[in-house]
Amino acid sequence: MPAQEPPGSIVSGSAETTDEALVGALARRDARALAELVRRHGGWAARFATRLTGSHETAEEVVQNAFLRVWNGAAQWQGRARFTTWFYRVVHNLAIDELRRRRRAHEELDEALEDPGPTPAEQLEHEQRGARVRAALDALPERQRVALVLSHYESLPQVEAAAIMGISEGALESLLSRGRAALRERLRGELH
Repeated sequence: MPAQEPPGSIVSGSAETTDEALVGALARRDARALAELVRRHGGWAARFATRLTGSHETAEEVVQNAFLRVWNGAAQWQGRARFTTWFYRVVHNLAIDELRRRRRAHEELDEALEDPGPTPAEQLEHEQRGARVRAALDALPERQRVALVLSHYESLPQVEAAAIMGISEGALESLLSRGRAALRERLRGELH
């Protein structure tokens, strides 16, 4: 006979336990609730942070700090938005803060991220194309890049992407339009 969970505990992987309920359990310092939130949201948060910062190592640090904020701020969380919308915003803000810190540290840095250099000749064409697309995306102004990442890479609905960025849907559409045009110009002739 399987062991019974104690009453009121968070069951790992339970489809019945909402993210909001997990945050409530975090406020009571239930470490299993944090583990479940990390399991549910750590993967997409790391991809999102990597796309914003251009670095897996920086993204790991950003995501760890984001979950630390969730742990420390669970008691104050008011639940005005879905947990995922709020958590995207936390990861976004921490990633942007890290980019700004890096920019200050490299006084001459004109763009949020530098292209790390030419792709080695032995890499596959697919990897080279991906590097050119990432470099073009990194060269965009910060708000255009964030809008494109949320809408295209993360496939979020416009209303949610706009909420994460703290702007109207019309402003998001404008950022997307300008960002796409800039990417097309930068990548003209690169992609088939």
